[in-house]
Formats: sequence, C-alpha cells, structure tokens
Amino acid sequence: MSQVRHQTLPIEGMTCASCVQRVERRLQAVEGVSAVSVNLASEKASVKGDVTIAALVQAVEQAGYQVPTTSIDLAISEMTCASCVGRVEKILKALPSVMNVSVNLATERAQVRVLVGTDYATLLQACKKAGYPATLLTELVTSANRRTEAWPWHVILAAALSLPLMAPMLLSPFGLDWMLSSYWQLALATPVQFLLGARFYRAAYRAVLAGSGNMDLLVAIGTSSAYGLSLYLMFAHGQHHEVGMQHLYFESSAVVITLVLLGKWLEARAKLQTVSALKALEALRPTSAIVRRDGREQEVPLVELQTGELIVIRPGARVAVDGEVAEGQSQVDESLLTGESLPLSKAPGDKVFAGAVNGEGMLLIKATELGARSMLSQIIKLVEDAQAVKAPIQRLVDQISAIFVPVVLGLSLLTLLAWGLLTGDWQDAILNAVAVQVIACPCALGLATPTAIMVGTGVAARFGILIKDAQALEIAHRLDTVCFDKTGTLTEGKPTVTAIHTHPHWQASETELLSWAAAVQQYSDHPLAKAVMQASAAQHVGLPVATDAKAIPGLGVQAIVDGMSICFGNGKWMQNLGLDIAEMAHIASSEERLGHTFSYLARQDQNGTPQLCGIVAFGDQIKAQAANAVAQLQSIGVKVVLISGDNQGSANAAAQAVGIAEVYAQVLPADKAAIVLRLKQAGACVAMVGDGINDAPALAAADVGIAMATGTDVAMHTAGITLMRGDPALVSEAIAISQKTYHKIQQNLGWAFFYNLIGIPLAAMGYLNPMIAGAAMALSSVSVISNALLLRRWKPSTPPK
Repeated sequence: MSQVRHQTLPIEGMTCASCVQRVERRLQAVEGVSAVSVNLASEKASVKGDVTIAALVQAVEQAGYQVPTTSIDLAISEMTCASCVGRVEKILKALPSVMNVSVNLATERAQVRVLVGTDYATLLQACKKAGYPATLLTELVTSANRRTEAWPWHVILAAALSLPLMAPMLLSPFGLDWMLSSYWQLALATPVQFLLGARFYRAAYRAVLAGSGNMDLLVAIGTSSAYGLSLYLMFAHGQHHEVGMQHLYFESSAVVITLVLLGKWLEARAKLQTVSALKALEALRPTSAIVRRDGREQEVPLVELQTGELIVIRPGARVAVDGEVAEGQSQVDESLLTGESLPLSKAPGDKVFAGAVNGEGMLLIKATELGARSMLSQIIKLVEDAQAVKAPIQRLVDQISAIFVPVVLGLSLLTLLAWGLLTGDWQDAILNAVAVQVIACPCALGLATPTAIMVGTGVAARFGILIKDAQALEIAHRLDTVCFDKTGTLTEGKPTVTAIHTHPHWQASETELLSWAAAVQQYSDHPLAKAVMQASAAQHVGLPVATDAKAIPGLGVQAIVDGMSICFGNGKWMQNLGLDIAEMAHIASSEERLGHTFSYLARQDQNGTPQLCGIVAFGDQIKAQAANAVAQLQSIGVKVVLISGDNQGSANAAAQAVGIAEVYAQVLPADKAAIVLRLKQAGACVAMVGDGINDAPALAAADVGIAMATGTDVAMHTAGITLMRGDPALVSEAIAISQKTYHKIQQNLGWAFFYNLIGIPLAAMGYLNPMIAGAAMALSSVSVISNALLLRRWKPSTPPK
C-alpha cells in the first residue's frame, strides 16, 4: 500500500460544518498526517503526510462517513509465475488511490479496488511500464485464450528444429551412431534459442530491472548456459566441423525451450478448462430479444431494451431478461442458474430470469431487470469476484515464491562450484547447474491454490451454490456449527394469516383490525406483511391511507392511519409502550402451542394513550427438505442451532419438526449476532444461514455467512455463500465442495513443494540432465492444474429435486 504525500479523498454523507470538523479531527489524528482540509461543497478531503490510503479511509469510516470506492478488473498478459503476480501487485499497490489489489495467475486477471474518480489509464500505464501489458477486462477472453491459439505453431516449429538435435540420443538404442555437424547444430539451435525463446529473455530482462526473479529468468539463464557452453566447445576445438569429434549441448538448450513452450501451451489450455463453468454461464447471455411494440413483434439488441417492455419468449427459446410473466403458461428450465434439475411451472405473476430455457408454451414477460442488474449477470460477477480473490492460504505461498528464484539461483551457483572444484569437470558442473535452474518450478506453487478455487467455485455455481469469496470457501471445510434462521430458511417463508383475535375490551370487528394491519404493512416486503395483504385482499377489506410508515428493527412496523399511530409488532414492543398483554396471554399461548407466529396490534390516539387492539396469527409450513438437511449436517458431525425472532412456541415447534435440539427464540437482530459471537468464543467454527434483513448482522458475525437467494439482497450481499435455491440441504453440499476444494489445494501445494524439494537436489547431484529436468518442469504446472480439474467431477450427494 502506497505512502502518500498528498491525497484527495471523496467523502459521502457530510451535511454541515460539524461534519467537516469531525472528519478533519479524525484524519488529523492519523499518524503521519501533517495537514487536512475538508471541503463540504465538493465533499472532498485534502490530506498531506506520509500515510496509507487504507488508514485514511478507516479514519473517515470511524467518523461515520464513507469513502466511495469502485472495483475494476484488468486483464494482465505475460505473467508466467507467482513472482510475476507479486510484482504486479506491488506495482499497483504503490499507486495513490489504490485500496487493494488481488492478482490471479490462473485467470491472468487483476481485481483492483480504487477510489471513485481514479484514472484507469494510470493503472494500465503502471502495468505496461513494469512489462505486463494490461487492458480493462470487458469480456471473459483473456490473453491466455489468445496464446492458446498462437502457441501450437511455436511449439511445432521448435520441435521440428529440435528433433534432429535429439536424433543421436533417439537412434543410439538401435546401434546407430549419427550426429549432425557442429554448424548444423548451431543453425538449428539458434532460432529456437533466440527467436522462439525470445519471450523468456524479454520476461527475464523485465524481472532483473525490477530487482526480482521468475521462472523465465531461470529458463533464460539455464538454456543460455547450455548454449554458451556448446559455443565454447565448438570453437575451442579445431575439429569443430567433424561429425562426432566433439559432443555439444545444443540439444539441451533447444529441447528445454521446446518442452517449456509445450508445457506453457498445455498449461494455458488447462487454464481455460478451469473457467469452463463461468464460460457456460456467459454463454447463457442472449444478445437480442423479441419485443412487442405497438402491437408488432420485432427483434432488437438487448442494449436497446427498456424496463417495462413486453418481451416474447417463444417455445424452446432462452429468456432474454429478468421479468415477470404477463401472459401465458409454460415450463422453464433454470438448472444452469439454480441447479434445479426439473423445469418449473410459470404462470402470470411468476418471475423468470435471463438465461433460463422456455419449454413448450409461449410466454409474454414484462422486463424488470436489464443488463448488469439481471440475476445471471450478478451470478457471473459473484463467481468472477470469487475467482479473482486470493485464499488466505495463498499468502504463505506468496511469501515463499518471493524468495524462490533467488534461492534457486544460489543453489545453482553452489552446484556449479561444488562439481567444478571437487571433480574438475566444469562441463558437467555447468550442465548440473543448468538442470537445477531448469527443474525449479515456481509456477506450480503459484497455480496450486487459485486453480483449485476457480474450479471449485465454478462447479459449485453449476449446482446452485455461489461462493462469493475464496476465504469463505477455505473456511467452510472446517465448520462444526450451523445456525439456521427459521422463517424463509427452514420454513417456506410464505406465511398465511391463520386467525385474528380482537381484544375483549375493544369494540370493533376483526375486519377493522385486519384493515389497520394491512394499512401499516402495505409498503413492506416482509413475508408477514405479504400474508396480511393477501388476507385483506381475499376478504375484500378496504385499505386506509397510511403515512409516516417505518420499520422498528426487531420490534415491528408503525404508521399513521386515520390520524392514529398504529403499531404492529411483538409483545416486547407492546410492553415498551406500557400495554398489558396479560389479558391476551391465553390466546398467545394457544397460538404458540400450534407453532404459530403472532403479532400484536395497538393504536395511539391523538392524546397519545396507547390501546391494545388484538392479535393476528400466522402459520408457515416447514420446507420438505428441512429435516433431511438437518440430518445430513448432523451425520457429518455438525451441530445445528435454531436462532429465531419468533416466539418460543413457534421456534420450538419448528425445531422439533426438523430435529434441532438447541433453540434461541424471540431474538433481536443484534442479539442474533451476539449468539453467533458467543458460539465462536466457545471455540466453534460457525456458519449462519438466513434470508432476511434481520439476519444480516449474524451473517456478518459468523465465520461463514450463508444466504438464501430467495431472500433479501441485503442478506446476499452480507453473506460469503449464496444458495440459489431455497433448499437448506445445499448447506451440507457447500461444506462438501469446500472440503473437496481444500483437499485439492493441499494436494497441489504438497505436490508443488515435493516436486521442488526432490527435483532440485536430484539435479544438483547430477542425476537429471537438463532435458529431463525441462520435461519435469513443463509437466509440473500441468499436473497441478489437471489435479484441480478433477474437481469438475464433483456432484451433490443428493441430486436437486
């Protein structure tokens, strides 16, 4: 993170001079800040001093304001190993206004968090100056894709030139002693070394200028040593033109470069397979849609569509946009979006999503979300972000990779000196030193973690499990406690009004009580609010005008209706208002025993005197998969806890139905988070599963937050994992894919470390010639990626229903 001398920060939320003073005081208190000036009109702060951007942003947030930031993606080309990754990150982090950088070698992408208003050209120029050309990433095709098409010709040409050099070794087992003259060997090896191998020299040169090392530097030095030794031997003997008079090592340098080129091409092809799930999602994006305008149907590009337009979805066609069915009935296949195996019935009023495939019926849908706001676009963005961010375990690998090349060069020098001084055979000494350089593979270390994460997140997305960040994927494998919310998570989240009880001393009808409850709830998306609205519509109850409607977190909702303040919420709120709920205790107890949720309704007249009016009871059906989901978790040793804001009786009834023993009921949102923290403090690794706004604090407090996509956007943005179907059984599957992915990471890192720990000493001891070392190095990265690709075979233990 760069130390800034002068920085201008955009600030959101300031409204007056006192805000300015508060921000200035906070910024001035940051160590290293020498001067601060905050402008209310421009909503910017000018800061001077030696201080990091992160420290300034933290100070502004502590003052209660926000520094707006944005995330941009860059396609970075010509990275070859973990050392390149570290160098790109270092270059970008050194730039002012850059908050955070995460570079992924496997996707050749950099995700950069910057202050709003940052000039993107600055980032591109910094990368280019460092030797890594970059472009703004607008599509999934990266430089790896382009090189995959171009490199086979390089490999074929290199192999064609190298094959005659290998002829003596290939023919000797058959008793044939044939070797090209020295000049022919030189003629064949030179274009391989300096034309086809030029990329290694360019990358090595940039690394040296930056004071760092990478795989290309090792290959360049190693092959140059073998080529240079051959030149020396060739011209040091007068009979260099005679066949077989002097053994040269041109074949070693040429074959090593050929093998490395082959390995990098295979690696690039394998990398493309790691993003296959993402490419499958990208392929779902239609480019045009059939729109009904002025009674006529016409095909138009998606970019020309507008919200509210009517889109015609013909049988067998892909749904072009997110929308709501206006006319028609059909079966729609959403399997690639949600993992749901069976097509879903769609009728007027139902939601459909871009990328889904229509069945045999024709649908007319009203467009509600376009472009980047569609669910498909958000899914793709979530998967891309998860694949761009590093897992915590990668930090150790990065530290090792930073010193890897210098250590290898040091070992190579020791090998050269040891063999040369002890045996006097400097030719063998040089070849063994070259073998040490060539067999070392920092690429395998750099690719071990990101490739496994990419494949793991991709295959999880295919089955309806969206893993938003690598940290959630890494932590989920060791979860031992899962806390469930009740409504919408273990239950259908579609409660219905089961009973209306008026207060014994209130002279009014149940219809009037329902109308007031509906008036207060009419602007809410809460499931209970929808149940009240459905009940009022079914009974044709008039809807009074409500003003000043607001939600009281953890208590209920309030609005002004007919000049009175109507409060609709839980018993705790009623008691806070000074009301005696004991007179309706027997009704409340009866509803609790039935497992029902209920809310009290009270009114306050213009004199401010509160009066309890009655109770509205709700029933919510337990999800069919809930009991099986809990049993699955318990079978793998995970403790399951229920944390609900509902009353004790309703929570107990739901817990008993699904097999949960530990229950916390009547819990406020902040208290849910406190319970999660208490479980963590006791040593548990905790996941919280929820779907509502009130679950957001607990989702954030948990080690891993898991949200249902059928719930609110707030819950999904807070959680690290989102389940695209409202199926709680996906929780155990999320843990399973996390375990599989983490095991692959361990296997890859184990192989990468073992390969280098064994291969380098063998080369140093003279047991591996440079060609064998080059082949081993070329295959090491491919083996790591191939092992990660085995994750694509993963399937849920219980198929979606």
